Amino acid sequence: MTVSVEPTSVDPKSVDSGSVDSEFADSESVDLASVDPNSVSGDPNSVAPASRAPDGATLRPHAEHAFAAELAALAAQDDRPRPARWKLSPWAVATYLLGGTLADGTVITPKYVGPRRIVEVAVTTLATDRALLLLGVPGTAKTWVSEHLAAAVSGDSTLLVQGTAGTPEEAIRYGWNYARLLAHGPSRDALVPSPVMRAMAEGMTARVEELTRIPADVQDTLITILSEKTLPIPELGQEVQAVRGFNLIATANDRDRGVNDLSSALRRRFNTVVLPLPESADAEVDIVTRRVDQIGRSLDLPAAPDGIEEIQRVVTVFRELRDGVTADGRTKLKSPSGTLSTAEAISVVTNGLALAAHFGDGVLRPGDVAAGILGAVVRDPAADRVIWQEYLETVVRERDGWKDFYRACREVSV
Repeated sequence: MTVSVEPTSVDPKSVDSGSVDSEFADSESVDLASVDPNSVSGDPNSVAPASRAPDGATLRPHAEHAFAAELAALAAQDDRPRPARWKLSPWAVATYLLGGTLADGTVITPKYVGPRRIVEVAVTTLATDRALLLLGVPGTAKTWVSEHLAAAVSGDSTLLVQGTAGTPEEAIRYGWNYARLLAHGPSRDALVPSPVMRAMAEGMTARVEELTRIPADVQDTLITILSEKTLPIPELGQEVQAVRGFNLIATANDRDRGVNDLSSALRRRFNTVVLPLPESADAEVDIVTRRVDQIGRSLDLPAAPDGIEEIQRVVTVFRELRDGVTADGRTKLKSPSGTLSTAEAISVVTNGLALAAHFGDGVLRPGDVAAGILGAVVRDPAADRVIWQEYLETVVRERDGWKDFYRACREVSV
């Protein structure tokens, strides 16, 4: 028996014949709204309903909450065509991510600093029937971009599956309320929908983080979902059909190749967009400065005056060791085992800002970031320490204006 889905948020009469087959309009339905995810305490397959802490109490609000004013301003002035169930047009989604100034003067802050074409391709992919795979080295904002894309497209970035080596098939398909299952057998009331199933039923965007960390046999449960836009429920003799607006964003680190590589069948279901490292030092400094400012405000850290100089130093060190050559191209360097990503630079500067605020005079100085840099660079105590010491003595020591930084790094490296 094949059935359609009638979630409370979707009026089946408003969905055209291309999204839910009218042949099954009178058939028995799987009402996902009737499933109480919290009815069984401790059920690992349950999905807690979205809830919000009081304003100002959340350590890291979801994108749709943190930038609600910008999303509302874009929606109010967005007169371009919108795909089915999208909150914004593709143009407005791209503007939300890349930033800009609206006709009424509202400033949209950039969420991603990088090539515009990458964002346009990613947004366009979500408007088609192909899923989106964001690929790149660790720290290239894949998760950040996926969250903001989902927030702008669907107004909800929380339909998330976190990929790990232990992610079960139920996390992608569905699980069961085992108390009801044992008491009454398989039924729609015992079904616990996954975030992907909920996104299919409601025409929203689901997210799968670290797809290549998930075991290959679990990954392949996505094949039917992405190709047929259907999720079979053989225990009930039913299926869930995706309504228009459904799509999926997955992220993966290219350093995870060989862990659980995607099958060729699954890879064909994705349009892959590679997120690169920042092209220039200025662009990376801009990214780090913006994110440190956002994180600092969320942690009630005072703004560090003249902190840009230390941010530039951190970015320079990371880029030179990452690229294996100094910025002027004159000296070749050995690269340590760590990624030294932009995300790690943000972490180093944020930690330094906290040190300056709580144990210093509030001014970000070399001593505040030195220990963080050492921890980021020296991952392998034997090999990386030699590389770091060589870099300090041959590059940092001889660089004009870096004497205080050199001494601070030497002090923590002893």
